[in-house]
Amino acid sequence: MAGAILSILMLAGMALTGGGIYAIVKKDDRKRGVLMIVAGLVMFANVAISAIPGPDLPGLENSTP
Repeated sequence: MAGAILSILMLAGMALTGGGIYAIVKKDDRKRGVLMIVAGLVMFANVAISAIPGPDLPGLENSTP
């Protein structure tokens, strides 16, 4: 299920980034286009953060501060 969610986020990020570029170039709507590009980049960052493997939880229980 997590893979499907990450895939949908990637597709949405690409659509937002492409739509933002389209809004800037063709529609001359710079403000909305930049906001769409930023939203797409935030989605890409969320996917990158979710895809990075983290430490296993049992290893954290044995660590001493």
